[in-house]
Amino acid sequence: MLGLVIPLSLAAQARYRVTTDGAWFYQEPGGKRLARLARGAVLAGGEGQGDWQVVMLEGWIFTTSVGPTPRAGYDLTVTRAPEENLRSAPAGALIGKLPPGFLLNKVAEGTSGSWIHVTRAGWVEKTDIESVAQVASSRTAAPDSDTTQARPTLARKPAVAPATGHGSAVGSPDTTSSPSAPVDPSRVESARRTVLYRSPEGQPAGTLAPSAPLRVLGRSGDWTRVELEGWVRSADLEIAPPGVLVGITAAELRTDPQRYAGQVLRWTLQFISTQKADELRPEIPNGATYFLARGPLPERGFVYVVVPEAKRVQLETLTPLATIQVTARVRTGRTRFLGNPVLDMISLESLP
Repeated sequence: MLGLVIPLSLAAQARYRVTTDGAWFYQEPGGKRLARLARGAVLAGGEGQGDWQVVMLEGWIFTTSVGPTPRAGYDLTVTRAPEENLRSAPAGALIGKLPPGFLLNKVAEGTSGSWIHVTRAGWVEKTDIESVAQVASSRTAAPDSDTTQARPTLARKPAVAPATGHGSAVGSPDTTSSPSAPVDPSRVESARRTVLYRSPEGQPAGTLAPSAPLRVLGRSGDWTRVELEGWVRSADLEIAPPGVLVGITAAELRTDPQRYAGQVLRWTLQFISTQKADELRPEIPNGATYFLARGPLPERGFVYVVVPEAKRVQLETLTPLATIQVTARVRTGRTRFLGNPVLDMISLESLP
């Protein structure tokens, strides 16, 4: 792969969030339109040029949706019609929709099961983005993948899931002035009405009002883990059974499968159908009975639940799309081929 690696100073690195759903990604300023971007997608950026901002798309795409290309400076081209999704991580948040013929570069060692890690440099209009807080990185710049004029030079950073910020003025990256007095960096507050997520790229858990006091527990890329102290009515609380995890998302299992392996959790699911395992499901014993479901609700991803022989009779009364509550042990948080969780059922209850 052809490319020029140019290290940038920390001050030159910037991140931008797409504020317009369907914003165009261009080959060059005012040039050919290449693809549409999803609102909330976060992109790495370099120097701007007038009303235009150079950005780097970095994300994951199905390996079967791309193929090799003879075009100099590129490794892959999108082959799936009419378009294919580019995501921030395997089965992660949507970054954009890429049409057939869209050229990409492969990131070294960039594969995960049926997904491949790719990049592409280009341009967006500044009216379609807003700057977000800079995050320090020691990584070098991504290869320059354009063969036309106005070649961008960027620092490549890992893709992250989008957050739902609301329009702020577009301008140069945020900078932080030196405080005149000591401050506690772990004490922060929400700058605006902010969505609180269960995990990076996970499901929303609630909304924070402006100026909500928070304590920083850790950071990862463009995400910050926070703790909020407050009060709720006792009648609105439910105690989890001993040894059973509640409130865990499928995204958390996929992100850290080793952490949750063997743990018992309780999920509300939408039953789809009963299946028999075959060699395409190596995580499930061949011939074992399992059922396919969506969830945990309101998530829409698929879950495989292995059913012991003694409990198979419970499946006979279930109808497709029935809502059920399952207590199960995590066999794996992410399957090899499709990235879906596999659970071993302990108990099942039909819900109204």
